Amino acid sequence: MNINTDNLIPMKEANQNFSKVARLVDENGAVIILKNNVPRYLVMDFSVAEQAQLAPDEDVAAISERLIRENRKAYEVLAK
Repeated sequence: MNINTDNLIPMKEANQNFSKVARLVDENGAVIILKNNVPRYLVMDFSVAEQAQLAPDEDVAAISERLIRENRKAYEVLAK
């Protein structure tokens, strides 16, 4: 994961100024909240989270189709 240092917010600042966190999420898609100078929480746009959740399913389907296409003869023999 590439991290933009402009999207790092200390926990204290996030607590005191959550509207800044929300604004940064709107502008950049995600913000990382640091706790004791260590990345601890990821705040992201909900639509981005939904897309990230769907991507692995699409990848699995694409991989399955490719494997079937590349190994069709072996699958046909096994099906007999």
